[in-house]
Amino acid sequence: MIAQKIKEALQQFVQEKFSLEFDATVEHPANEDFGEFATNLALSLYSENEKIRNDYQSPRDLAAELTSELSIWLPKSNLAKVIKDVSVAGPGFINFRLNSKYFTNNVREILQNEQYGLSDVGKEKTWEIEHTSPNPNKAMHLGHLRNNVTGMAISNLWEAVGINVIREAVDNDRGIAIARLMWGYLKYARKSEQTPINLDHWYSNQNEWLTAEETDKRPDLFVDELYINASKDFKEDKQVQQQVRQMVVDWEAEDEKTRALWSLVMQYSHQGQNMTLERLGNKWDRVWHEHDHYQQGKDLVKFGLEKGIFRQLEDGAILTNLAEYDLPDTILRKSDGTSLYITQDLALTKLKVEKTGAEKLHWLVGPEQSLALKQMFACCEQLGFIDYENLVHIDYGYMSIKGQGKMSSRAGNVIYIDDMIDLAKEKVLAIMNQEGLSQVEVKALAEKVAVGAVKYSILKVARKTDTAFDLETALRLDGNSGPYLQYAHARACSVLIKARKSALSQLSEVEFNLDVLEFEESYLLKYLYRFPEVVEQAAFELEPSQVATYVFELAQRFNRFYNKHQILQVENELSLRRLALTQATSKVIRQGLNLLGISAPERM
Repeated sequence: MIAQKIKEALQQFVQEKFSLEFDATVEHPANEDFGEFATNLALSLYSENEKIRNDYQSPRDLAAELTSELSIWLPKSNLAKVIKDVSVAGPGFINFRLNSKYFTNNVREILQNEQYGLSDVGKEKTWEIEHTSPNPNKAMHLGHLRNNVTGMAISNLWEAVGINVIREAVDNDRGIAIARLMWGYLKYARKSEQTPINLDHWYSNQNEWLTAEETDKRPDLFVDELYINASKDFKEDKQVQQQVRQMVVDWEAEDEKTRALWSLVMQYSHQGQNMTLERLGNKWDRVWHEHDHYQQGKDLVKFGLEKGIFRQLEDGAILTNLAEYDLPDTILRKSDGTSLYITQDLALTKLKVEKTGAEKLHWLVGPEQSLALKQMFACCEQLGFIDYENLVHIDYGYMSIKGQGKMSSRAGNVIYIDDMIDLAKEKVLAIMNQEGLSQVEVKALAEKVAVGAVKYSILKVARKTDTAFDLETALRLDGNSGPYLQYAHARACSVLIKARKSALSQLSEVEFNLDVLEFEESYLLKYLYRFPEVVEQAAFELEPSQVATYVFELAQRFNRFYNKHQILQVENELSLRRLALTQATSKVIRQGLNLLGISAPERM
């Protein structure tokens, strides 16, 4: 990265001139007219070193001298081939301009390197991330979507910087919520109200209950409705509460009939959720099923109790001992012997450590789980299988619908992912140009645009910022939206398709002379080189929105260039230069969208 090279050169320069170890900051100046990079080196040195303050009247005086010496020193450094000049600005900033040769080489790298923007800076790392683990008692709604697209984007960014990524999810297929769904099936899936709400009767007479197919509903929507109705009953009826809690106990005792009903409702839920996840292009390396490891969690709690790590209460419940972590204690096993989420989370974390080989484990979960995760992390360290510092909670802001507020599946005020994509797809079909496309191509393109619109509307927002989803804004072609970026890419591709093959074959030989470029050409050229540093920063700061922001700005610059200048109908040398810019831009936009999990159609 050129910024890192400048930083290292400045550190060496300060060491030679002042015999000081100093961590210089190198950033892009707010005003691009000042150059490509700027440092506050003089301001920081003046502020923090008394001897330097005595030798110079002001930070600007120091900056002026440093600039003069850097102009002589840099040509002798490894930056000799890229720095055009160094200058002073404001109260003491030092600015750097890159030369034409640097930008020419950068465009050539983009054109010749299909992996432009990617690096291997993280190649020594193996990181695991758990994301998109919705309880299988409901269809996936837009709140789940933020978790999913964020998790996939962060995973993509880690891979882009060379990290070995292990993507995982957890199927929370047991517990009180699943028992509510099971009870809801017994009551609300009956074909006749005369049929008793009774597990024994169901087991012997399953034909008296509806299947998802018989309702003509998607399987996940079928169970979602059952769960919502059962949750209302559970809240209002203590007898229902007792029956549901007994189901949890019976399930853990491996009661045959309880397990049979559980297997049926889980089958419906998984079928529906997988339909949604496939549509989103989701991929995992492993899905853990809670029922496979929950017993191991109980064993770990027992081990911790025997070792004096945990303690038992008078009613038989087992409690943590987290005073040394300055955390409140929490129950690890209930008095009736049943487990809780933290119980199986302990077991799963131990399994992850043993099976993945990852040095860091990450949980992408909403902020409301922060305390629970800290408590679990502390217990893992106490049990001795991983250090607390290698367990990371990646949180994110709340998701709501514009004008509707926070979503809740229990309350039923949710918008399902598939419904939203379908609605977006309908709107796309109504406005897209279908000329020259078959109906299969039209539907496939509309799907890509709709999914991209929904994903981008989430990813463009900083991860920890609350956001209200607005479909109209998400689909706009003239704003910060997925379709706007896809259209910019398609527009560039359209130009390239019309260009002569002989011209395209010469693009890697094009030279860029900053002194003769039109403003819009220079404005675009001088932004392309930033992409690799944006990818690296976004990866390590866990912030996909930085890539979204960059690609949007790049698309704006390209559209400004495209609208102002002819690309094909000009003399050959000028046309080649503009075609090179166009192709480089299309490749970077496509790479950026791919990192966000968004398709980049060549035609729209």
